[in-house]
Amino acid sequence: MVSNLLDLSANPATKEAIVKDAQALVESELANKSGISAGAVKLAYKAVTSFAPGYYVETLNILVPSMLEALQPFWADFQVAGGGTFGDYLVKRQDEVTPALLKVTDDMAHASEKAVVVKAYNTVRGGASKHIEAALPALGGLVEKYAA
Repeated sequence: MVSNLLDLSANPATKEAIVKDAQALVESELANKSGISAGAVKLAYKAVTSFAPGYYVETLNILVPSMLEALQPFWADFQVAGGGTFGDYLVKRQDEVTPALLKVTDDMAHASEKAVVVKAYNTVRGGASKHIEAALPALGGLVEKYAA
């Protein structure tokens, strides 16, 4: 098992596979959402993917190493603790994991020069925590898939 998650993004083929799986995870999470806040998230996703072609995949390529870095302390603790799945571990620690992941996206949005992207992000940022928390089991599974 990989001890340092950043090693996963060092291999271009592995990083590309993680990016594709991350894109599929986001799209699956979006497809399973309903309600007003889900509508806002879906609209923001559509805005980013429609008005800034290629930006979404480019962003995932940048986000993957940053997200792996943010998850590294949790991964290290999970390996020491043993037992269960990483997704279950992330859910149990969601009060720490969620802000760590949001910091990555907040930093990226702050650095973005694409006004439509920043506007879309700011529109959904208020409810982002609950969407991240809902995705933690799947995110943990994605990490375990490549770290095993």
